[in-house]
Amino acid sequence: MITERAPAKINLALHVRARRSDGYHELETLFAFVTDGDMVTLAPGALSLTVTGPFAAGLSGEGDNLVLRAARAFAERFGTSVGGVFTLDKHLPVASGIGGGSADAAAALRALARANDVAIDDPRLFEIAEALGSDVPACLLGHTALGLGRGERLERLDGPSGMPVLLVNPGVAVSTAAVFKAWDGVDRGPMPDGDVLALALAGRNDLEAPARALAPAIDAVLERLAAGNPLLARMSGSGATCFALYATAADRSAAAATIRADQPDWWCLETALA
Repeated sequence: MITERAPAKINLALHVRARRSDGYHELETLFAFVTDGDMVTLAPGALSLTVTGPFAAGLSGEGDNLVLRAARAFAERFGTSVGGVFTLDKHLPVASGIGGGSADAAAALRALARANDVAIDDPRLFEIAEALGSDVPACLLGHTALGLGRGERLERLDGPSGMPVLLVNPGVAVSTAAVFKAWDGVDRGPMPDGDVLALALAGRNDLEAPARALAPAIDAVLERLAAGNPLLARMSGSGATCFALYATAADRSAAAATIRADQPDWWCLETALA
């Protein structure tokens, strides 16, 4: 049995520069990953997927999970048989802006690569990842990076590993397509220069405003996070999960305790940058 972690992805900054003729958007985004997330295991056998964990119900009735699509694409690209007994232990909320499905697909690709003696940095894996979704290449890389194009052109960066992070989701699923459609089309400028933390602090998330309009609960999350004295509080991806970065783990834990007491139904994860 092979086990692969599928850590949550956060967009420390996400600049939408233009709508493209192919229906996608030109992005500049600062990807980072935390130490917690889902878990994917692979065992020999006919292709199947079992979903467990606290957010398994969010994927019930999903006919073609990204894990299965990744397995089929791997077999086609590398000429292997289509197989694998997958178990997805789902700990990340679904449709929440932290790359849960993309991270799961990337973990499946890494597991299949290990099972078939394929190098994890094989360009063919990244070709599969790009075809599966815009965030899947970054999740396959699994390292802090600047993403360009749709997010698939990656420049690996050195990030502030170990920095305390709090992730909060109000229990609202947000449609990525709807958020991008609601973007106002204004180019607010490129990513600034500097190290990763400086880029994050000087950057922005251009999808935050349309997401907040579609899901006002995001406003409440950001207000609660801002009250906890973070270095930075921002929405990730297309929402609705928001994150905050802290100088110390004690600051993070204090903020988490306050939010859990006030909003016990919100999902709240204390973690750290990988």
